[in-house]
Amino acid sequence: MRPTAGIAAVATVARARLAPDAVIDDHARLRTYECDGLTRYRVTPALVVLPETTADVEAVVTVCAEHRVPFVARGSGTGLSGGALPRADGVVIVLSRMRAVRELRLEDRRAVVEPGVINLDLSQVSTPGGYYFAPDPSSQTICSIGGNVAENSGGAHCLKYGFTTNHVTGLELVTAAGDVVELGGLAPDTPGYDLLGAVVGSEGTLGVVTSVTVNLVRLPEKVITLLVGFPSPDDAGAATSAIISAGIVPAAIEMMDALAIEAAEAAVRCDYPAGAGAVLVIEVDGPACEVDHELEEVQRLVADHRAFGTRTAHDAADRALIWKGRKSAFAAVGRISPDYIVQDGVIPRTALPEVLRAITALSEASGVRVANVFHAGDGNLHPLVLFDERVEGASAAAEEVSGAILDLCIERGGSITGEHGVGIDKAEHLPRMFAEDDLDTMARLRCAFDPAGIANPGKVFPTPRLCGEVPGRHRAGEAVHPAVASGEAAVF
Repeated sequence: MRPTAGIAAVATVARARLAPDAVIDDHARLRTYECDGLTRYRVTPALVVLPETTADVEAVVTVCAEHRVPFVARGSGTGLSGGALPRADGVVIVLSRMRAVRELRLEDRRAVVEPGVINLDLSQVSTPGGYYFAPDPSSQTICSIGGNVAENSGGAHCLKYGFTTNHVTGLELVTAAGDVVELGGLAPDTPGYDLLGAVVGSEGTLGVVTSVTVNLVRLPEKVITLLVGFPSPDDAGAATSAIISAGIVPAAIEMMDALAIEAAEAAVRCDYPAGAGAVLVIEVDGPACEVDHELEEVQRLVADHRAFGTRTAHDAADRALIWKGRKSAFAAVGRISPDYIVQDGVIPRTALPEVLRAITALSEASGVRVANVFHAGDGNLHPLVLFDERVEGASAAAEEVSGAILDLCIERGGSITGEHGVGIDKAEHLPRMFAEDDLDTMARLRCAFDPAGIANPGKVFPTPRLCGEVPGRHRAGEAVHPAVASGEAAVF
């Protein structure tokens, strides 16, 4: 396909500013960026650019705005909802070369970093001074801070320490018009509307983040990690509720069921308790005296719920091995299934046993296997729906089960996503949570930032909503926009 005049203009500006290898238009190389971690959706972009500075991003976005060329910001590409899926007629702005830690202000417990900085690297550079970055997605060894901001990522320790939004105090944003603006800063809060809160978790639909000011957390005096086996997920879920009800908030409570354990053992030999129907990875941290007391209480409470094979990490290496099984769970499922869907939904913690039983019933009725791995402490589920693409109808059956699990989450007062975002994968499910008026209000905010609709278009909302149209339903005698007539967009 020949590039449009807009794409050609973007390429010209990018070649004038960027390194020779930072502008990609060769089809074979473009395919590297055709999907993110959700590989079942693939689109080859028209152009890929790799800027190194905010000024580079500003220049590229400005020419995109002038020619109404859609663009998608991308980090490490580990997203699991298709949030970084390209447009065939658009540009992918890859931020992986923006990896500088601009400021490390330990006296203020702050760091100012570029979006390509790897999550774990931020903690490693902060650790010598006694601090770390608390949000820790399972992909933290490769995922980038910009992507964490886009999806409002969480991780195993979000139970105690919160999600990315709880640790971001400022942003530098290139708007869809190409303007560079500052939101927030070093202070914990700023007056006025919470535009910072609107951008965190907006999945790249409001502009391109080029710098992030984050809060750093003091390293705890003591950390204890336990691995506990249970006969069933019901027992593990009941133990989780008992711990939280007792007023204990561990740094993490993670659960894996038997199928997920099987996959992890095959992949990394994590030595989880044999015969367990479920395991919990429980971590308590803080002042030593507090940790010792909480550990005693946790051990008593899990024993009351038929715990067995309890193991306490003796050192950092043992702790890493316990976590290795949980952290590798998503990839490990490839050992027991050629294809799988990584789902993400949230339920009230007290509904865990009921929802897990319902997922088991769905699996048995459909013949589609489901492995459960999740943040038990806050009810954030990550069911892995297994299938074989080579078997006719298997993919469709897996999609049906995956959607039914999200319906279960909504019915029990939960959400269709906890940390993976909506992207393109769950856009059709959004109306199950929100009424049309709710969706229209969200779209008005998006249009205020991006009236041309060029920043990561086609994501989050089930259909594009047209900016600049007269609100309200169509009245007889009025012309109908062609996109509305075709069903490609909705008027609000």
